[in-house]
Amino acid sequence: MEFTGGGRLEVRITPDDVGKRVSVRSLTGDRVPGARFTDTVGVLTSWTSGVLEITRRNGRIVALPEDDVVAAKTVPDAPARRRGVPAAGAHELQRVAARCWPALETERLGEWTLRAAHGFTSRANSVLPMGDPGTGLDAALERVTRWYDARALPAKIQVTTGDVDDDRVLARALDERGWTAERHAVLRTGALAPLADRAPDPRVRLHRTPGDAWLGAYRRAEGAAGDAAVRVLCGGPSVWFATVPGGCPDTGVGDSDAGPVAIGRCVVAGRWAGFAAVEVAPSHRRQGLATVVMAELARRALREGASAAYLQVETGNAAALALYDRLGFADHHAYHYRRAPQGSTP
Repeated sequence: MEFTGGGRLEVRITPDDVGKRVSVRSLTGDRVPGARFTDTVGVLTSWTSGVLEITRRNGRIVALPEDDVVAAKTVPDAPARRRGVPAAGAHELQRVAARCWPALETERLGEWTLRAAHGFTSRANSVLPMGDPGTGLDAALERVTRWYDARALPAKIQVTTGDVDDDRVLARALDERGWTAERHAVLRTGALAPLADRAPDPRVRLHRTPGDAWLGAYRRAEGAAGDAAVRVLCGGPSVWFATVPGGCPDTGVGDSDAGPVAIGRCVVAGRWAGFAAVEVAPSHRRQGLATVVMAELARRALREGASAAYLQVETGNAAALALYDRLGFADHHAYHYRRAPQGSTP
């Protein structure tokens, strides 16, 4: 779409500009003479079915009907901010992480959120408790177990083990009721700009969708029901996938028939950039490929206005923890999952 109106207002963006930072002026209220305008600045994250979606720096997504847009242009990327990691509580980061790794089905239970995604990852198939479930704990747990049983999934609850008093109380209560602990992990945070502070690496390709080769290199996608993995992975405000292809023509890395030698995923949500699925083929480890993948993803996230990074890693993954130590990440809070005891569904 490209037109001028009144000789001054001009729309100079097209669907090909998805992923770029834009400034859009649009009508507000009813589209009648004298209607007021509003300006929206952010990253154009989609343009489908006549609707533009723009993600602002605070993570809010604004949907604008194409017919309401009266002027638009691309604007320079926001300057990289080399500040430290912003203060954030455990619950704030849990909400960000849930938004960037979204379940396919959710249901509210007071301040709890029940999440399901056909079993693809514990994150997308567990309860996220953020306070009071609105009923007694035993009644809430009965509701939870029935909900997951109806979806042929084990009932799990994600529990923070940091400094949140309510979560400590919940962990003790679940322990008393036989809900077993599993999958211990930490959420780590770090400044984003230092990750990108290196020369661009032409081996890394960035895409909006994972593609078959990317999915083939991502071990956790194996056995996912239907398209559940793709739908979860593509969810989030602004999602990017990185690939270092085998047999890359720039460097000759790897065997072109063997698929990617390194992959990664990053989701930008306001000031936060969440990294996940950083994997390197066993035959190409200890060559710095994970670092360059994260660097290129970080460079993109900085352009979209993010300033801080987070990631989640299981406590038993010593190699990943050592890598993230070198990249400046520090533990923010720990969490784990609690699984309902066998036979707990009435």
